Amino acid sequence: MADRSTAGQSHRPPRPTTPSDSFTPPFLQSLRRHSPNSTQLMGLMTLLISGAILLLLTGVTITVAVIGLIFFAPIIIFTSPIWVPIGTLLFVVVAGFVSVCGSGLAAVGSVYWLYKYFKGLHPVGSERVDYARSRIADTASHVKDYAREYGGYFQGKVKDAAPGA
Repeated sequence: MADRSTAGQSHRPPRPTTPSDSFTPPFLQSLRRHSPNSTQLMGLMTLLISGAILLLLTGVTITVAVIGLIFFAPIIIFTSPIWVPIGTLLFVVVAGFVSVCGSGLAAVGSVYWLYKYFKGLHPVGSERVDYARSRIADTASHVKDYAREYGGYFQGKVKDAAPGA
């Protein structure tokens, strides 16, 4: 048994130090220990290249916009009496169109919900509608019972107040 435990363990000799290891500063030694693997290095390179391309495109876009504004500013200023009414009209037309489309979509959605509700497919919120309907029916029943109970009392009072009626 003792032979197995000592035979399975192999002792490694200490790593020989090279002359370059003895002269490197501690910062570089820690940097070598924490160096990224190839996947991390490729990810970092991809990030840097994508960021540089996007930064370049942003600069080009801003430069072209400023130069275009400088060159077209006189034309925009001289033709603004035409563009302001056209822009206002275009805004009103687009806002009306979006409003009509939104109302149409809401109506279609409501009709679809009602179709599912009356077919018994239990759409979202149907439990609340059923609860409200039962509450309204219960309240109407209570008011009807109350009117039957106290209706004769009020009719008797009216006859006492106006005996000929």
